[in-house]
Amino acid sequence: MRVSVVIPTRNEAQAIGRVIGDLPADLVTEVIVVDNNSTDGTPEIASRMGARVISEARRGYGQACLTGLASTRAPDVVVFLDGDYSDRPADLPLLLAPIAEGRADITMGSRLAGPHPPGALPWHSRFGNWLAASLITHLYELKISDLGPFRAARADVLRAVKLEETTYGWAVELILKGATEGLRIVEVPVSYHPRIGKSKISGTFRGTVGATWFILSRIARYYFRRRKNSIPR
Repeated sequence: MRVSVVIPTRNEAQAIGRVIGDLPADLVTEVIVVDNNSTDGTPEIASRMGARVISEARRGYGQACLTGLASTRAPDVVVFLDGDYSDRPADLPLLLAPIAEGRADITMGSRLAGPHPPGALPWHSRFGNWLAASLITHLYELKISDLGPFRAARADVLRAVKLEETTYGWAVELILKGATEGLRIVEVPVSYHPRIGKSKISGTFRGTVGATWFILSRIARYYFRRRKNSIPR
């Protein structure tokens, strides 16, 4: 099974070497780091660690993920992982197992279901995740506990759902489209730790508000789009 790992980065020099170094070499076919104008040497470190580095000047977490996805080389599975070492790459086998065993099309790493030290996820992030996950469970009948960034999906599924979100809305687009299409989405517990360096989202008021808006608005948008498409004409 060919596995491509996509890692969006912006000034993650303190962590990116550990992230790439901890990826299980026997499971990963290629590592793609999509860098957004880092000024601290992140791309150079990633390149020395064996990753293929792609520069993406356009802002947006989703944009970086889309650029990385478009740059993969014939994978069977694509994994998305942040470059801050909060999710641990050593947990990759947990994400891949349900897909390799034919039980899932998409797997989501749940930070809340797995072991995590107190304070690893700030209270406002925990609340936002709980709210968004509760809405998805209620509106889409898909029981999940978290919207963590550590996730994997079959490459053919990623092509079929036609991902397009370039903002923080990326966090829910795959889940919502997958649920709408009846895909098998499995949540697995992963460990979670305080990130290395300052968060661009939960570490700032603007980032927190922006992420919350994009996530909740996309949940509503795709829900009403689905209802409209299901009305008999």
